[in-house]
Amino acid sequence: MGSAASAPGRGDAFVWRLAGTGLSFALFGLGGFVLGVAVVPLLLLPPGSARSRRHRVRGLVRLAFRGFVGFMRVLGVLTYELRGFDRLGRPGQLIVANHPSLIDVVFLLAFVPGADCVVKSALWRNPAMALTVRGAGYVPNHPTDLMIQRAAAALEEGQALVMFPEGTRTRPGQPLRFHRGAASVAVHAARIVTPVFIAVEPTTLTKAAPWYRVPARRPHFSLRVGDDLDPRLFTGARSRPQASRALNERLRLIYTAETAGY
Repeated sequence: MGSAASAPGRGDAFVWRLAGTGLSFALFGLGGFVLGVAVVPLLLLPPGSARSRRHRVRGLVRLAFRGFVGFMRVLGVLTYELRGFDRLGRPGQLIVANHPSLIDVVFLLAFVPGADCVVKSALWRNPAMALTVRGAGYVPNHPTDLMIQRAAAALEEGQALVMFPEGTRTRPGQPLRFHRGAASVAVHAARIVTPVFIAVEPTTLTKAAPWYRVPARRPHFSLRVGDDLDPRLFTGARSRPQASRALNERLRLIYTAETAGY
């Protein structure tokens, strides 16, 4: 997949980008509400297995997220490029990614077909989002033990699963801190672990920055798929806790090296 082209004469128009960003997030919130309370219930009505209902809801989420990313690109709010995404979505694949911006998960779920995802458990208490995350069969991130069980079950069933080992957005200029949840899920059930490296230049939508603090230049999102890791290389004679620690440290070192220039 290639780069999204810059719109001539629009590139660094700050006021335009500020207005476009506000409009984009307003539509995102409104769209999420409409889908959650009106469209998803209709998708859950037809008879069929839990898997087929889950497939329908995930397809809707993917379509909505693609529309959101495309809308921001057309407005000139951002540009993006995807490299190696044809290698994502394999059965039993754990997809891990760093988390520099608010919309990283939007990009991944928009362009990885049928992916499961570990998401914030607070969404299950959000009236507008609860039915969507339940219908899609996403995995709540809390409590941790139950999250690992559910995520491992999804991988064993042959789903591809997206996780962010940091657990929250990266703080610019701070060392990466990886929790062991993703590595624990990997040693329990992943057939393969595939890293995705996300870079945003200039930084935007970080943990410390509200949406309206738009950068001086239009941000460019680069998402690149890295080399696969075989989780079995970290098990062998090790116990699962030892294997997850070893894999977690390997992932942290890989991401530290890859993101050093971001």
